[in-house]
Amino acid sequence: MDIRKFRLDEKALGTFSEERDEYERDYARLIQSPAFRRLQGKSQVFGAGTGDYYRTRLTHSLEVSQIAREVARRLNKQYDFLSRKEHPGLILDPAVVEIAALAHDLGHPPFGHKGEEVLNHLLMEEYGIPYEGNAQNFRILMFLEKRAGSGSGLDLTAAVLLAVNKYPFSLGEPSRLKGLYSTEWGEIEQLRRAWKIPIGCSTLEAQLMDLCDDIAYSTHDIEDGIRAGKIQMNRSFFEDSRLIDHVVQEIVEDKGNTGIGWGEVDIPAMVKRVLVSYFEQWQELYAGCEREPSRTRREMKARWVSLFAAKVGIIDDPVTGWKKVTFVNSGQQDIELLRTMEILKKLAWVTLIKDFRVQRLQMRSEIMIRRLWDSFKVPDYGRLIIPPDWIENYELHKNKWSWPRFVADYISGMTDAYAEKVYAELYASKSGSIYEMD
Repeated sequence: MDIRKFRLDEKALGTFSEERDEYERDYARLIQSPAFRRLQGKSQVFGAGTGDYYRTRLTHSLEVSQIAREVARRLNKQYDFLSRKEHPGLILDPAVVEIAALAHDLGHPPFGHKGEEVLNHLLMEEYGIPYEGNAQNFRILMFLEKRAGSGSGLDLTAAVLLAVNKYPFSLGEPSRLKGLYSTEWGEIEQLRRAWKIPIGCSTLEAQLMDLCDDIAYSTHDIEDGIRAGKIQMNRSFFEDSRLIDHVVQEIVEDKGNTGIGWGEVDIPAMVKRVLVSYFEQWQELYAGCEREPSRTRREMKARWVSLFAAKVGIIDDPVTGWKKVTFVNSGQQDIELLRTMEILKKLAWVTLIKDFRVQRLQMRSEIMIRRLWDSFKVPDYGRLIIPPDWIENYELHKNKWSWPRFVADYISGMTDAYAEKVYAELYASKSGSIYEMD
């Protein structure tokens, strides 16, 4: 049996399909799951339902999967060692990368990063247990979702599970901010040991998925920002010292962004250079697109995606002795391009997330999540207003499912609109009919 196609809950060879490839089964289980469908109602940057144009978690995930699949195909032609399949973690199967990209945001709660931040604060403050979106991915894939013939999880292949696992750590470790809950980490760690993956390292498929997520974020979210008028395509906007200062501040304060040598460069000068260059490219394309903003937006997005995707490569990591997926130029890591992408990510962050209207929406969403939490957190009252199927499932699994984690699971699974609906039913004077189906 192929170690990459091993399933934790389907250990017998007789359960394997003779008609479909195992990764095709994974793909079908994922896209037919309620958790995947709910991505259409979860915020990417702008609130889901803000407008027909803007991306949701679903469209973002589809775009990441497209980029990742195409890059995986190119890399397989470019690097001979991939075809030799010398190690299960040093393989790039386009189907596996695609599925991982589709699944990478399942664990995000309603209202984007603000929802994740609030849930984590509530759980840590009151019970000392974390909430983290990447960890919630695995809780959904391995426990909360159901498939035909199973009462727990989608039971995906080992290759796909490890391709989703971009933070291969347990949140039970001291000071660990990203990783898996201890309930799922045990089985993932078991797979990693079977594959002989070095501690702290991810499979090539997980690394590629993660990098393509950054590529999509740094290009597509800016396109949405331009469309919304939050990023103004004029020179004074891009040369504004306040904008430059805000981008620099985000870079300096980002503790997860220390591996690309910011201490070696004049950060304000580089930020200004990248922003001005971005605007000048816009000017050139705008003239070539007959001064049509919509065409120019699409062309800018396409060019930056192509630039980043074409530079993705694989190098030997001298620190870990493992392989590393990153931007590559002449066989070396392209630090300059990594910094450029980071600047564009921060541009999207400070112009979109930090916009005062978006902050108002986030404050509103924080109030809603906190009040939903207060309504559900006491078991005697919460079980009266949580859907019966959720309560039945809790009763079946309460030996390994604490009530606080159960409430966090329920709230985090909500779409933006459903969270607002439940909040309105509990706290507004009137909202729809009591006979609406949850």
